[in-house]
Amino acid sequence: MEEKLIDNKQYGRVGDVLKRNIKENSKLSITASYFTLYAFQELKEELSKIDSLRFIYTEPTFVKNDNKNIMKKIKENENKLFGVEEELKGRCTLNQSYIARELAKWVKKKVEIKTLKNTKMNGALCHIDGGGKSVSITGATSLSGPSLGYINSKPMYLNIYTDDNELNYTLKSKFNEIWNNEELLKDVKKDILNKIKYLYKDNSPEFLYFITLYNIFKDFLEENDNKEVIKSRTGFKDTEVWNRLYNFQKDGVVGAINKIETYGGCIIADSVGLGKTFEALAIIKYYELRNCRVLVLAPKKLRDNWSVYRVNDKRNILAKDRFNYDLLNHTDLSRKGGMSGDIDLSFVNWGNYDLVVIDESHNFRNNVAVNDRETRYEKLMNNIIKAGVKTKVLMLSATPVNNKLDDLKNQLAFITEDDDKALEKTAEIKSIMSTLRNAQSAFNKWGDLEESEKTTERLLDMLNFDYFKLLDSLTIARSRKHIEKYYNINDIGKFPKRLKPKNVKEDIDILDDFPSFKEINNQILKLNLSVYAPIKYVLPHKRDYYNKLYDTKAKGGKVLFKQMDREQNIVFLMKTNFLKRLESSINSFTITLEKVLYNINSKIKKLSVINDDITLDIDDIDPLDTSIEQFTIGDKVKIKIKDIDKIKYKQDLEHDRDILLDLLSKSKKIDETRDKKLHELKNVITRKINNPINEDNKKIIIFTAFADTAKYLYKNISVWAKDKYNLNSALVTGSENPKTTIKMSRVDLNKVLINFSPISKEREKVMPEIKEEIDILIATDCISEGQNLQDCDYLINYDIHWNPVRIVQRFGRIDRLGSRNTCIKLVNFWPSIELDEYIHLEGRVKQKMTMLDISATGEEDVINENPQKMKDLEYRRKQLKQLQEEVIDLEEVNGNVSLTDFTLDDFRMDLINLQEKYDSEVEDTPLGIYSIVKNNNKSLDDEIKPGVIYCLKKIDSYKNESDKNPIYPYYMAYVKEDGEIIYNYSNVKKILDIYKSLCIGNNKVLNDLVEEFNEETKNQKKMDKYKDLLTDVTNDILGKIEEQDTLNIFSLGDLSGMLNNNTNQEEFEIVSYLVIK
Repeated sequence: MEEKLIDNKQYGRVGDVLKRNIKENSKLSITASYFTLYAFQELKEELSKIDSLRFIYTEPTFVKNDNKNIMKKIKENENKLFGVEEELKGRCTLNQSYIARELAKWVKKKVEIKTLKNTKMNGALCHIDGGGKSVSITGATSLSGPSLGYINSKPMYLNIYTDDNELNYTLKSKFNEIWNNEELLKDVKKDILNKIKYLYKDNSPEFLYFITLYNIFKDFLEENDNKEVIKSRTGFKDTEVWNRLYNFQKDGVVGAINKIETYGGCIIADSVGLGKTFEALAIIKYYELRNCRVLVLAPKKLRDNWSVYRVNDKRNILAKDRFNYDLLNHTDLSRKGGMSGDIDLSFVNWGNYDLVVIDESHNFRNNVAVNDRETRYEKLMNNIIKAGVKTKVLMLSATPVNNKLDDLKNQLAFITEDDDKALEKTAEIKSIMSTLRNAQSAFNKWGDLEESEKTTERLLDMLNFDYFKLLDSLTIARSRKHIEKYYNINDIGKFPKRLKPKNVKEDIDILDDFPSFKEINNQILKLNLSVYAPIKYVLPHKRDYYNKLYDTKAKGGKVLFKQMDREQNIVFLMKTNFLKRLESSINSFTITLEKVLYNINSKIKKLSVINDDITLDIDDIDPLDTSIEQFTIGDKVKIKIKDIDKIKYKQDLEHDRDILLDLLSKSKKIDETRDKKLHELKNVITRKINNPINEDNKKIIIFTAFADTAKYLYKNISVWAKDKYNLNSALVTGSENPKTTIKMSRVDLNKVLINFSPISKEREKVMPEIKEEIDILIATDCISEGQNLQDCDYLINYDIHWNPVRIVQRFGRIDRLGSRNTCIKLVNFWPSIELDEYIHLEGRVKQKMTMLDISATGEEDVINENPQKMKDLEYRRKQLKQLQEEVIDLEEVNGNVSLTDFTLDDFRMDLINLQEKYDSEVEDTPLGIYSIVKNNNKSLDDEIKPGVIYCLKKIDSYKNESDKNPIYPYYMAYVKEDGEIIYNYSNVKKILDIYKSLCIGNNKVLNDLVEEFNEETKNQKKMDKYKDLLTDVTNDILGKIEEQDTLNIFSLGDLSGMLNNNTNQEEFEIVSYLVIK
């Protein structure tokens, strides 16, 4: 008889004793709190020889319990089947599927398993009946790598071995007594086999995507159960507006509501054509259902877009939803009283709004207050957002970031009420200002890189993690390209195909008598335009007096706006204006010449009257030109004639008059019969009508920057098109009432647009009596934003706007999701000179003017253009060249970077949408699962190569040591089959986009690929190739670490309790891996 101590150290290991004593056809009886996959792996050879094993769980396992805490412990015990934290090495091999499959075969064949239902048994027993001889080991509480003695662990083990026959007989009898007690025990063999199956079962790509998202974003699920948010408003999902949204729009709405509730606000920055207005209306309805008072602030030109949904009117396709928000124009914030629609501004309770929706929010720059006047920005911030009830903010803008991150800072300030530390608790951002300052610095450095190096990936590498977190917390941004690439087009309908743009270059005069563009420009450069710069002519002894009178202070007197600088910039704008007008139409150029000449002549006449005033009047600049806004603040400048150097002033005025009279005499000769550009426009229209690009579609939009040109075109096109082709035309300029050749009572913007785009505007519901349609719409940029005119498939830019963003916005009227047109076309009219020469002309106007810095701090430039002269012109040249060759997107205009690159909301919404489908499987699914997939999306062939996407989690992650990883403590990497890292962890957005594209909707196991993978890896027994790729990924994350060290830090479960001797070594666990074939 032998009895001895086994302590897994100096007195032997339990595993070795078992190996010696388990013989062919042995019968085992074991009680333990749990057993693990890796204990089976250690004893696999011996266990395969046994006759049978009876196993009793000494703690309730695979049973139900109403007590949540007990149930949590039960689940923890069940999951130990996949391994405990110390079982590290067994899991770095990626072959747990193979081990699990072998375990399942063995359990099916030789094992019976029961559990105690409601009670616990202290201690453990392993009884081996070897036919003639029995042995037992008592003491160890589990059957795992550490308790077998094969893995070092903190706990001490004291086990007793005995081969005493009498004692063994007693132990076995006691075991049998418990085993046969049906009241105490429940058979759980089936449950165990189901559980093991999760480790080796083949997973669909969509399920793997869900499990990966679940792990990365589970905090989001716990903190913000959005489904409950939406469900709690049971009426919300029944609203007309919600049910009109595409899935991606619904995702945007739920994401925005979540951000508004968490952080107090959100910017929806979806690209043009993706339906931001309807997303905003759904959010408004959500808050209206909660009895919140809502204010919508819209640009004046987009007022009708919003007002139509508030009224009980046939044209209101959302009438059932009974919207009741207040609607004001941006400009109303500058007014002290008067009416705005049905609202009396004198009595508005500004501080009583629960939600403010700001359409085209980029228009709210934090303008400097001049002479202590309150700006619109300050009024909105102080009277609406900060005052009264807590006000949440929703902003809509396709271009929240233009040239400077300051643009974004001012909009974010509405959400944070200008509190720099507002996001410290909710998003762990200590300072919004320093986050944006650091990001601006990174943007500037990135902007200086060579073109080939200026990639999104490079920028993300340079940016701090806080900037990503800031945008991810407060913005929702999807681009057309992004949606086309990564969303299932069957869910959202298609975008029309963009045909290659047609470029038209025409001279001005059919008779070729009119001077060239270059000659005209030379004449313009000779102008003083002193009519706009009277302060320059003030006599020396009076200068201080007028400086004090008209120089304005801002920022508490720190900044001085000099009137002389302001006037010089008006001169610059006017010179540019002449060129832009000539480029637009000879008619517009002539009108401008006449206006300026009238102004000059009236000043010359005034100079003969001693006691009169000279006033500065800049009406000649187009009122739609927002660049003059800062020059029009305050009263008109008045200077007494006796205080002016009359001789010099009169000479300069007469000099300008002579040049302008000469130009006017030439331009007046070019009427519509000689206007070559107008003639070519008619040819373009004729070709479109005779050869439509979509069957029977004759619709055309003609855009111009200037109302004068639009009126001139309408006058000449409307009669001609009606007489020749029986087509109706319309004119929309924003400054006057619209016109149309259709006879209707009271023409307004809404009526014109409904009759131009009757299908998209659902005319049959609101005006069933009207049968005629408008086919040619001539418009200024007053409708370049916020309108859905997708019945049209042909857009003509009669002039090229200086800002390419405007061109993209114009095209966004017809380039829209769900368009009935299969393809759409853009036609651009260019001046009849080479592009380089055109750029050079505009550049010369700039260089000729000495640009003066009106902010006196060097932070802002007078005209919102970057003064890096040659670099800017080169960038402009590149943009315009691109415009000639293709239709560009907003992110391409802004230097290939889009806010879309910085937001992970799509994936949070995917998680919510998949949760219902897969939630029941989450608790049973171990870490370290995989799926096999193949790319079927041709548009992603260049991006997706055979390889693996690994998702890892860092252990012991108390704080984020990484400033480049937005999903810390998780890490994702995409590695090619040859070990090259395609995207590292700082490109998580890109990796998840690819993941989504490969997996979403792919909800069946791809059996052909699985068979191929099983053959390649011998059913996951030979995983060396994937182990090596894993090492490449971890080396990329951790830097240069020896391969073995890297592998030793891996697990497929939670290893937070494991302390490695090398305290500097990082530790990871594998969450999932997607094999791409």
